[in-house]
Amino acid sequence: MQKGKTSVHKLNLIANSIRQEIIKSLLSAKSGHSAGPLGMTDVYTALYFSVMKTFPGDPWSDKRDRMIISNGHICPVLYATLAVRGYFPVNELKTLRHLGSRLQGHPHKHGAPGIENPAGPLGQGISMACGAALSAKMDGKKHTVYVSMGDGEINEGQAWEAFLFAAKYKLDNLVGFLDRNYIQIDGDTREVMPLDPLDKKFESFGWHVIEIDANDMEEVLDAFAEAAKIKGKPTLIMCNTVPGKGVSFMEGDYHWHGMPPDEEQAKKALDELGREQKKLENVQCKGCGKQVKGCEC
Repeated sequence: MQKGKTSVHKLNLIANSIRQEIIKSLLSAKSGHSAGPLGMTDVYTALYFSVMKTFPGDPWSDKRDRMIISNGHICPVLYATLAVRGYFPVNELKTLRHLGSRLQGHPHKHGAPGIENPAGPLGQGISMACGAALSAKMDGKKHTVYVSMGDGEINEGQAWEAFLFAAKYKLDNLVGFLDRNYIQIDGDTREVMPLDPLDKKFESFGWHVIEIDANDMEEVLDAFAEAAKIKGKPTLIMCNTVPGKGVSFMEGDYHWHGMPPDEEQAKKALDELGREQKKLENVQCKGCGKQVKGCEC
């Protein structure tokens, strides 16, 4: 785990608040994706509150790390994370997918502060990330390029061409993280298009591979810390997640891949997350000894 960063306990509390905002925004939109955003919340929380160089008050600072989102349909977690981090007001999340909103169903470049790339056609983000990483190397810049991917989208050959490219150019400033939740809109990825052994495929393509339980904050932090030390090759963090994490009736159900909650379901989800929030607030922080709600770590 990284030292001198936001504590694991505080990060878990932040992740809970982001999950609540995801549910609220999807309810307001009455459309969108639930399972992936909830499953990847811990990873996005770790990145924006502990791992990446971010500047909410100066979102396009040249010193920032870059976040490319390829699986653009999970943008509710990106939007909620950016808002909670302070890039734009949290109440704007209620405009998700509304006509004229900056927060569309798939992100578009600079649509709102912190959104680095357009996303929609799956499998394209890794190529954008490769270009950004190679450009940074050629210009002698020190930032890291992170790219969010889904396991369903890497059915596409386009993605594997990009993986070869990243290895050829030794893009050690590129860290990919893959949501290995085994679901896509048509069902279980193991039935739609089997990908295993996925770790060995990436290794054979010249990547350093780290496999984690991505709903365990300590494992997430450790993985990104390890990725930062890898030289001479890109890193892929295989994020085993529970789709719909934190909401019992959504967890593991592929039907929630592209479905929002209705009012009754949202209330049930927010009740569950609210109970979890109270538990997290009352945990004693190992760093400062205070309850997490009031800790300063």
